[in-house]
Amino acid sequence: MSVQVERLENSTVKLTIEVPETELEKALQDAYNKQKKSISIPGFRKGKVPRAIVEKMYGPAIFYNDAADALLPPAYSEAAKECGEDIMSRPTIDIVQIEKGKPFIFTAEVAVRPEVKLGDYKGIEVTKVDTSVSDEEVEEAIERERERNGRDVTVEDRAIEDGDTAVIDYEGFVDGVAFDGGSAKNQPLKIGSGTFIPGFEEQLIGKNAGDDTEVNVTFPEDYHADDLAGKDATFKVTIHEIKNRELPELDDEFAQDVSEYETFEEYKNSVKERLEKTKADSAKSAQMNEALDQVAAAAEIEIPDAILETRADDMINQFAQQLAQQGLSMDQYMQYSGQTQAQLRESVLPDAETRVRSELVLDEIAKIENIEITEADIQEEIEKMAEMYNIEVDKLKEFIVGDEEENMKLELASRKAMDLIYDNAVFVEAEEEKAMAAIEEAMEEVADAQEEAAE
Repeated sequence: MSVQVERLENSTVKLTIEVPETELEKALQDAYNKQKKSISIPGFRKGKVPRAIVEKMYGPAIFYNDAADALLPPAYSEAAKECGEDIMSRPTIDIVQIEKGKPFIFTAEVAVRPEVKLGDYKGIEVTKVDTSVSDEEVEEAIERERERNGRDVTVEDRAIEDGDTAVIDYEGFVDGVAFDGGSAKNQPLKIGSGTFIPGFEEQLIGKNAGDDTEVNVTFPEDYHADDLAGKDATFKVTIHEIKNRELPELDDEFAQDVSEYETFEEYKNSVKERLEKTKADSAKSAQMNEALDQVAAAAEIEIPDAILETRADDMINQFAQQLAQQGLSMDQYMQYSGQTQAQLRESVLPDAETRVRSELVLDEIAKIENIEITEADIQEEIEKMAEMYNIEVDKLKEFIVGDEEENMKLELASRKAMDLIYDNAVFVEAEEEKAMAAIEEAMEEVADAQEEAAE
């Protein structure tokens, strides 16, 4: 097989790929073998018609499509590796020649990695973020854990109070007519949660288990169902049960139940440390994104449309896989969202461009800074992945070979490039905070001046 490379405009190349006639002949014979069982010609038993007879009657082109379909993927894959180009898009294929007894020739037009002219990537200003954790935040986190570890206890000696959960049947009516979606059986409703129509929950306070009551409400003007928006409604409600959330005491026993710590004080300290780490990690991620956005915006890159289209395809395919894991098809999503395929593609293209631009910038920084990935780096990453997916390191290594290992190296190099940007960033106050600091400084100067005048 031979490959010729022709450079076109805007980081695009055309590969002219020639496959020997021997390989084309083999593909034609394979196509015949697959189809011959369905070929019927008078004078021959079905499936026994010689290939020469078939080609004579229908023309040799009868097997060309199948032969081309078989030859194209492996031939293009081999040519893409052989040409030495950094291809970043799917190919646009055009068959130049397919004829029995001659080489099979086709072209593949592809977009390659475009030139990247970097702007500044050191000394980038990013916003300082307050990562301190208040006592109130610690108490809120502990209270959430306490709530998760509470238990619902049936209340039998009193009426419904705010914060209780009532188990109810209800049916709603507008102008005396029941409406769709307005009824339920054995529905738990936490009073004060605000999950029902405004005014509904409050009217259950003071009612007892076993009561039948009516609740009168008005649907909000912006209610999602247009036929109910702004209308008065009456709900017939039966209260089956009242439950109250019984919360555990915040003591050493609670700490031992929900954590590895022996005392509540140790547990409380660990909650604060966890919140501090979460805030610090979140702040660092936001600052990295802020810095990368600036570096990417300052770079000069002409990205071919083919690259963006390829990335958009990848993003949509990944989204479809995520939907499938949730038991939804792309068609169902389109129906629910009211979008068309074209609209979905249009909506992801800006994000596709952002991702491609950022990746190109990080790759270029890694190249300029001579960032190298060592075997130790790869080993460390594999160990992290093994721990994350709960798989043996040696078992995981079996899957990370060839292209997978190269992709890992590129990813690690990009991370190191991002770390370099972050480590060289300049952290500044947010605009509002800077303004407040300036005001405070001015007020201090005025106060000092007044003191001097008084003296």
